[in-house]
Amino acid sequence: MTTTEQVKAGETPVVPASSASRALGWLYVVGGGIGLVAAFALMLEKLAKLASPGYVPTCTLNPIISCGSVMDSPQATAFGFPNPLLGLGAFAVVVTVGVVLLCGFQPPRWFWLGMQAGTTFGVGFVHWLIYSSLYDIGALCPYCMVVWVVTIPIFWYTTLHNLTRGHLTPGRRPIAGGLARYHSVALTLWYLAIVVLILEAFWSYWRTLL
Repeated sequence: MTTTEQVKAGETPVVPASSASRALGWLYVVGGGIGLVAAFALMLEKLAKLASPGYVPTCTLNPIISCGSVMDSPQATAFGFPNPLLGLGAFAVVVTVGVVLLCGFQPPRWFWLGMQAGTTFGVGFVHWLIYSSLYDIGALCPYCMVVWVVTIPIFWYTTLHNLTRGHLTPGRRPIAGGLARYHSVALTLWYLAIVVLILEAFWSYWRTLL
């Protein structure tokens, strides 16, 4: 059965392992690289603020777009150290995995389960930070938002890869095929939901700019 026939039959299309791994590898390298740069920039801002408490981060633009407010919050040190350190380590791993995938490495199932656990933790932590930024801190950090943007597809496509390859469940199930066919739609709706929440949470400020 061809890939087209599989899609019509509601089955998960079988993508050659090398093609799927390379696509995911590029996502890890590019997305992880962007996240790494954002985490590094945020760490520099945090160090500058620690050195001089009166320092105003360059990413503080107005009462809402304010890295300083986010940095001063308890959520910024959720594990007892600045969150950017966690980002530096995590995104470095993601980039490294992307490079080895592009070099042709075919990881075993346990490796993918580890990536699934790591990306699931990452996306969960990011959404907790999103909630905190909108409803507890009341401010947005541009560098943090870059991390949000890249973490979501890294998790999403890792999950799709594991579902379609049978790493999470035995065999191939119709739900995996459906998610794979409409992967971009689901991702777009995910982003739109976050944008709507941001607009709603700070609407009283946004409308003053109109």
